Amino acid sequence: MEADVLPKNKGTKQLFENPILEKLSRTHISIPLSIFFLYASILLYWSITHTSLHPMTTTGVFFIGLIAFTWVEYMTHRHIFHMRTYTQLRVKLQYTMHGVHHEFPKDKDRLAMPPLLSITIATILLLLFRLVMGDLVFAFLPGFLVGYAAYLSVHYMVHAFQPPKNFFKVLWVNHSVHHYKDGEFIFGVSSPLWDYIYGTMREKKTS
Repeated sequence: MEADVLPKNKGTKQLFENPILEKLSRTHISIPLSIFFLYASILLYWSITHTSLHPMTTTGVFFIGLIAFTWVEYMTHRHIFHMRTYTQLRVKLQYTMHGVHHEFPKDKDRLAMPPLLSITIATILLLLFRLVMGDLVFAFLPGFLVGYAAYLSVHYMVHAFQPPKNFFKVLWVNHSVHHYKDGEFIFGVSSPLWDYIYGTMREKKTS
């Protein structure tokens, strides 16, 4: 089982004694959002100016990348961020990656991946996907990164703001259930799609 933490609506937690590492573990939401949108824009520009991809192909592959991210978001949240903690190493790893967020869900400095790690992962994905997809990567990865930026935006808003009075309210409700009622359900943040497909959408209790 993963480590249980009680959510606190105020405060923060120091993860590293080294002040540089501690600083690197925090970020303002605008920084990773800017990085991913800029990175995606550069890749799309490269696709237009340096490849022979048809605009319709680029558009289609872009949306495939966007949808692919929602699946990766779900699987990462469910199987990595909520990994089973049957060793002390896993306890520490899970808490550092995600448990600290469940303990301090209102800590705005830890609602997104740190910029250095964001750039590194995006570049690794570019190199790996290029080997498999060729020039299609310049359409697929922008969609993937925009999907990630959308996830970060939704995740930040559901923790920082009150739910809106429209159909987007369901995203606030779903994530609140995950944080405050049952962390074993509702792993999708930007979309409930994969929770319905994989059966992790928490059913309403009937009396």
